[in-house]
Amino acid sequence: MRYSLLLHSNEPKDGEINPEVIAEFMQAFDKYAKALEQAGVLLSADVLQPSSASTTVTLKNGELQIEDGPFIDSNEQLAGNFVIDVPTLDAALAWAEKCPGAQYGVIEVRPTAVYFKDNQWQPAN
Repeated sequence: MRYSLLLHSNEPKDGEINPEVIAEFMQAFDKYAKALEQAGVLLSADVLQPSSASTTVTLKNGELQIEDGPFIDSNEQLAGNFVIDVPTLDAALAWAEKCPGAQYGVIEVRPTAVYFKDNQWQPAN
């Protein structure tokens, strides 16, 4: 079963975190990603740029609206994600517990409903 581990955390301002701390977390995430890869469960991983770099698009009101910046006004933002393929929710939760992002944020574990492969939608079971 595919699960997305969605990393939510407070978004620091430029210079707010000591560069040495950033380097330590980068090493921890590298080690974590390699462990997922060695276990054969990692499908993809992304670290997102700050929410200020985002652009939102909607047609909710019948016309195109494009806005720069974060979609929601919140200190906590989506910072990245890992997509894993494991047999059970318990296995996904065990990997989420090991994620370095759990030390300073929240890891949302969400099962995938469907995914696109070989030009068609596939169930994610």
